[in-house]
Amino acid sequence: MLLAKSVLQLIEKYSLEIAWGAEYTEPMTQPLRWLQDEIADRMLQKLDIVKLNVKDVLIVPDFPGKHQAAFAKRFPGARIYSLHEEGASQSQLWRSKAFRSWNSLFRGDVTSSMATYLKTGNFDLPNNSVDLVFSNLLLQDLPDPKHFLQECWRVLREGGLIAFSYLGPDTGKELRAMDSGVLKLKNLLSPWDMHDMGDALMAERFSDPVMDMEYLTLDYEKPQLLLADICALKLTHSAQLDPTEMANLPQKLSLELVYGHAWALGKHLAQAKDHVAYIDPNQIGRKTRRDSA
Repeated sequence: MLLAKSVLQLIEKYSLEIAWGAEYTEPMTQPLRWLQDEIADRMLQKLDIVKLNVKDVLIVPDFPGKHQAAFAKRFPGARIYSLHEEGASQSQLWRSKAFRSWNSLFRGDVTSSMATYLKTGNFDLPNNSVDLVFSNLLLQDLPDPKHFLQECWRVLREGGLIAFSYLGPDTGKELRAMDSGVLKLKNLLSPWDMHDMGDALMAERFSDPVMDMEYLTLDYEKPQLLLADICALKLTHSAQLDPTEMANLPQKLSLELVYGHAWALGKHLAQAKDHVAYIDPNQIGRKTRRDSA
């Protein structure tokens, strides 16, 4: 184990050194990369109080490989499945691949792309195969979060946990207050607040959902930075925005961050559908009694 740990540290060190030039000469593919990292850290802190025996983890999405490394340290010995983010730089993918290639010798880690999931709607994992689904800043970009919850329920084992974060409908409220039509604002694909999500979790048979919400306020010195983040957050229909065409842009942008987790319990109990109860055959046992003398 000490040898494996040392080799992993070397891989991380040299992959970072090789990627250093590329990371700082390539344009950033995601202006809000720091936000993804910050929210992931906050989610992991919230999991500190959760007791969970994790053998298999699904990360949806990975950004890319950074979450994977954090979970490998947090749950040593766990098998990690990840769906990497589209648009990642080659250097980031190289680092993730190097780390994953060594890890896979011991844990059989598996990765695929978010594009595959978005196309098929499936995680490409068998039923009851993971103990934890960790989803960071994804649900606001899905047209049907309900289907995502159903897929998480499918792959989670009995007693497994789903933990997630997403942007709530109040994100960018300053823009809506001043919009004159030039920004061409749009709603997030999933405008669910935390109460909507809590209800959806219960409807999909998850147990003991815990929801939390906070606001983050971003301050901007230059309108170009604000507009870049507006595009990254997918708050506008326009791919490119010109600050010279817009007057009185706000210098602040509010983000509504919604956090939640819930348990997959009672997966083998009777299920009701269309007023008919369906019982797992494994739940049916044969009970006998002794014949009277």
